[in-house]
Amino acid sequence: MKKIVVLTGAGISAESGIATFRASDGLWENHRVEDVASPEGWARNPALVQEFYNQRRGAANKAQPNAGHRALVELEQAYEVVIITQNVDDLHERAGSSRVIHLHGKLNEARSSRYEELVYPLGDKDRIEMGELCERGHQLRPNIVWFGEAVPLIERAAEECATADVMLVVGTSLQVYPAAGLLHYLPTGHPLYVIDPSQPSTSRHGVQFVPEPATVGVPRVVRELLAQAGQ
Repeated sequence: MKKIVVLTGAGISAESGIATFRASDGLWENHRVEDVASPEGWARNPALVQEFYNQRRGAANKAQPNAGHRALVELEQAYEVVIITQNVDDLHERAGSSRVIHLHGKLNEARSSRYEELVYPLGDKDRIEMGELCERGHQLRPNIVWFGEAVPLIERAAEECATADVMLVVGTSLQVYPAAGLLHYLPTGHPLYVIDPSQPSTSRHGVQFVPEPATVGVPRVVRELLAQAGQ
C-alpha cells in the first residue's frame, strides 16, 4: 500500500472558524504573539497566557471538522496516511483520521511547567486554572510548543516524509520552520501537491500547485488520488 503524508497548517482550521495564528498586523486575537506564545511571555504573565489558551480551547472545542478534514479520512480507503499538523486543535482526529502527529502540541492537553514529560489529557474541559498543579507540585500550562522551544516530534515527522510516496501540503504559508523544511525530506520525483489559495513559494521542483481553499482543493486532489488507486 502506498503512503501519503499530509502536512497541514492554519488554513484548514480557519475554514472551520478557528482564528489563524498571526494576522497581517502581527497580532493574534489582539495580543502580541511574544506575550502569549513564548516562554518569556509565560514568565512575565502566566495568568494572561493561561486565559488566552483557555479561550482558544473553548473556540476549538466548538468548531467542527470541515470538508478538507473529512476528505483526508477518505484517503485511508486506499493508502497508508500520516497527517503531520502544525495545528493544535483536534479537528483531524474528530474527522476520523487515524494517524496524526501534532508538531506544535495539543490544546486539549495540559503539561507541567517544570517537567515537560508530565502531560495530562483535558477531556472536555475548556480551562486550565492558575493553581492547578502537576503531580510534582508545579503549575500546569498548555501543552503547546511556543516560540523558542524545541519541536520534539520534528525528527519523527521527517522520517515519515522520507518514506512517503506522495505528499500533500494544505493551508500553510511554508514560512514556519522547522515544519516548512519537511518538504525536502520527500524523495526526489515523488508527487507533491500544495493546496492553498495563496500558492506559497517553495524551492522544491515539480510541485503541483492547487490554488484553492482546503474545503475545495483537498476533496478534488483526494478524488484524483483515489482514482489513481482504483477506488
